[in-house]
Amino acid sequence: MNLGFFTMPIHPLDKDWRLSLREDREAFLLADELGFTEAYVGEHVTDKAENITSCIAFLAWIAAATKQIRLGTGTINMPNTHPATVAASMAMLDHMLDGRLIFGISPGGLLSDAELFGNLDADRNAMFLESINQVLDIWASEPPYNFEGKYWNISTQKTLIKDIGQGYIARPLQRPHPPIVVTAVAPFSKGVTEAAARGWDPISANFLMPAWVKSHWPKYAEGCERGGRAAEPANWRVAKSLFVAKDAATAKAYATDPDGPYVYYYRSLFTKLKKNGRIELFKTRRDQPDDEVTLEMICDKLIIYGTPESVADQLLAFQDEVGKFGTLLYAGKDWKDPELGRQSMILMAEKVMPRVNAGTSKQSNAAE
Repeated sequence: MNLGFFTMPIHPLDKDWRLSLREDREAFLLADELGFTEAYVGEHVTDKAENITSCIAFLAWIAAATKQIRLGTGTINMPNTHPATVAASMAMLDHMLDGRLIFGISPGGLLSDAELFGNLDADRNAMFLESINQVLDIWASEPPYNFEGKYWNISTQKTLIKDIGQGYIARPLQRPHPPIVVTAVAPFSKGVTEAAARGWDPISANFLMPAWVKSHWPKYAEGCERGGRAAEPANWRVAKSLFVAKDAATAKAYATDPDGPYVYYYRSLFTKLKKNGRIELFKTRRDQPDDEVTLEMICDKLIIYGTPESVADQLLAFQDEVGKFGTLLYAGKDWKDPELGRQSMILMAEKVMPRVNAGTSKQSNAAE
């Protein structure tokens, strides 16, 4: 199992934006130093707590400071940006990263962003599909472009001056395009099947109950079969909220503190999803009454914390429950205590993952 990083950090509303950005940057650089294989950052324009407004700008900021880690958009909310802008910006970013870019895409989930960009009442899934199809068409085509869609038209036919390069949209370094991943945020996600059929891979969100994470694998396998490729657990990424400390008391205190970053994270998400009628994501079964879904229950089910030994054991139990996957994405949180935030990532890479992989190897050998 590889170790990666995924963050759409939820910061305190009164925290200095410069400080939260510096700490988010530091987390990515630390992940690179520790050998994390990949790292993703999300984006929202209208959220004071989730305050990275452009994942492309953030990744461009850290690109030259990283050495080996693959960096991903987590995600580009496709309905909110013109496809030609996405195509050109991602192409440049892939070159800045020397081919280390992963292209994470979604229809977007923040309703205030949808309202801002005028698509609150639109079919954002249809906009998402048209947008990614046009991006891929741009990268596969020569100018002049002439793509007509329901939501966007793309053309440089009238203004092309081929011999000086006018009317040309850049292509990424990785051909035909960077690896594409999609976030899976719903139980039994049909989107996972459609993505897999096109050769894209899923990231199961860190706010889903294990039963719903488990439901993604058969949907992924179904899509892979349709697309004529093998369903490889190595291509499935699962995000989890994790906190590792040197002693159990510190781990419990920080992870369960009502004013700490972990409970704060889930309090914010619980408020949003409940308000938007999506509380089922936090249910342990589909017929569970709404009033049984509490913040305490959510945190108890979704936050893994403890010493390296305890966290490794919990992760192996989680893998037994949901099935084998290739990359565990450590879900970033606000660094209320920067030293504990850094230490948790270090312990995760240096102490927890060797134990997890040794345990996975023993399980595989026993199965054989």
